[in-house]
Amino acid sequence: MTLSETHEFAPRITVSGTMENNGAAMVGASLAAEIASCFGPRNETQLSIVAHVGDAVAGGLNVSLHWGWCYIRHLWVQAAWRRRGLGHRLLAEAETQARARGCAGLYVDTFDAGAASFYERAGFQMFGRIDDFPPGHARFFLQKTLTKE
Repeated sequence: MTLSETHEFAPRITVSGTMENNGAAMVGASLAAEIASCFGPRNETQLSIVAHVGDAVAGGLNVSLHWGWCYIRHLWVQAAWRRRGLGHRLLAEAETQARARGCAGLYVDTFDAGAASFYERAGFQMFGRIDDFPPGHARFFLQKTLTKE
């Protein structure tokens, strides 16, 4: 008898402080399989773009490419290198890599209004915002559609 064949079965619900248990892995894998059956596989690729000054890291950007889009997971520039064009150079390289891989665009989220303005100056458009997340602040969602060159 399967779970869907009985109405007398009451699932037991558990809570764990970690996602490293068999149930959590099964939930993640099951959702991934269901999404892939509807939308195709993610074909995810991770890239890191790092700027060096000598042996030191001056800044960098980590992206995930999936379903034809480039998600900017992290963009960080050392304080001494900010406002000197390095962030824009890193974004430009991410855009170059996204284009080379056939991506339709890039997207990012940030908690920093200044960072949101930085992305807007780089051609991104805001498409969403959650106020008071984290408390007293906002979370911004931005995207940039790539045109064919």
